[in-house]
Amino acid sequence: MPGAPALVAVDPCASAERLRLALQEHHIAADVHDGYGLALVSVWAGLVVWCDGERFWWRSGWDERRRRTVYAWHPAHDPEHAARRVFFRYRDLRATDGPSPAVREGGC
Repeated sequence: MPGAPALVAVDPCASAERLRLALQEHHIAADVHDGYGLALVSVWAGLVVWCDGERFWWRSGWDERRRRTVYAWHPAHDPEHAARRVFFRYRDLRATDGPSPAVREGGC
């Protein structure tokens, strides 16, 4: 169709690798795993960042009233800012002796 924008496929693994490199700037060692159209950046116990090529998302807390996990997300085209946000979550988890209550209680 003339005038239609071109679709650009974004590789989730390449985006996750850019996040991993940005996390290194915060002195965080992380691993990237990919498969089934998603990539995972394993950061810390209870802190895994998922990537579909368009966005990153991770567990950011626990809603006690609703008894469910709260997620944060960030556009994948900005891995440096996403890494800064993930760093703050990482710092909080390390300061509170481990993963969020949802992880300890087996929540999704």
